[in-house]
Amino acid sequence: MAMIETHGLTKTFRARGKTVEAVRGVDLMVRDGEIFGFLGPNGAGKTTTMRMLATLLEPTGGKATVCGYDLRREAGKVRTRIGYVGQNGGAEPLETGRENLILQGRVYGMGKAGAVKRAAELITRLDMEPFADRLVRTYSGGQRRRLDVALGIMHRPHLLFLDEPTTGLDPQSRVRIWDEVRRLCADGMTIFLTTHYMDEADGLCNRLAIMDNGKIASEDTPNALKQQIAGDIISLGLDTHNGAVARASDALREQPYLRELQPTEHGVQLYVDRGEEVLPEILRQLDQAGAPIRTVTLARPTLEDVFLRLTGRSLRESADIA
Repeated sequence: MAMIETHGLTKTFRARGKTVEAVRGVDLMVRDGEIFGFLGPNGAGKTTTMRMLATLLEPTGGKATVCGYDLRREAGKVRTRIGYVGQNGGAEPLETGRENLILQGRVYGMGKAGAVKRAAELITRLDMEPFADRLVRTYSGGQRRRLDVALGIMHRPHLLFLDEPTTGLDPQSRVRIWDEVRRLCADGMTIFLTTHYMDEADGLCNRLAIMDNGKIASEDTPNALKQQIAGDIISLGLDTHNGAVARASDALREQPYLRELQPTEHGVQLYVDRGEEVLPEILRQLDQAGAPIRTVTLARPTLEDVFLRLTGRSLRESADIA
């Protein structure tokens, strides 16, 4: 069963007298019981897409079903079956975590006793006992994020949206959130999350879509996406101010071992067969071409490499620009 299915989903805004296409024809399918990720830089359209699917924004065009219901015609039914955790959370800072949870349960129709019981369950499950009865304004970032997740699952949704769930958290807090996401999925909940962290997308998601400039550039499992790049990757750091990049490109472009060559911010990136074997030959050719090498690394493909190949720039570079 598809928990989310979209066809040509679009969203445009008017800004300073111009039309901005934030989401441009997104087609995707999220399966029941999986962790599905949107990977991309800030400004790629990830959050806008998620907010449309969570009924918080009206789509400009296209069609979508969420939890089996039409996104436009049955938005009320969609809302009863989803949980949503935004980047900024939604807890009331002048109430305790426990009070926030109980209120959330009552909003979703729970009786008082049921809401109190469910709040206690989640406080235990997410290791919130030491701070559950303190005012939320006193919480650390990791404590606040655990409360946000608890609020999102208080009513036992079928589908949980997590928008950048670990941004700004320390490593220990990130691992806590990851563990809870995996546990929720193991219990049968479908998770849809956005992230710009490569390790989060690679280690947490069953499938993911790489999004850039409002469009999906590719969609598959993390391993399958990395397997799109065959062979090894050699990254060469060059002097980018004296023509070394052009000389290196000219010297290597027609070599039989080269699958692809991509200029980078600091030099060139080569996709080659048998990287360890051909590296000495590459160094010899660049020396003859008068393109001295500052740094060299040999590695297997990562999601960062996939993003670079699909968009022509690194994810970190895109995030800095956005």
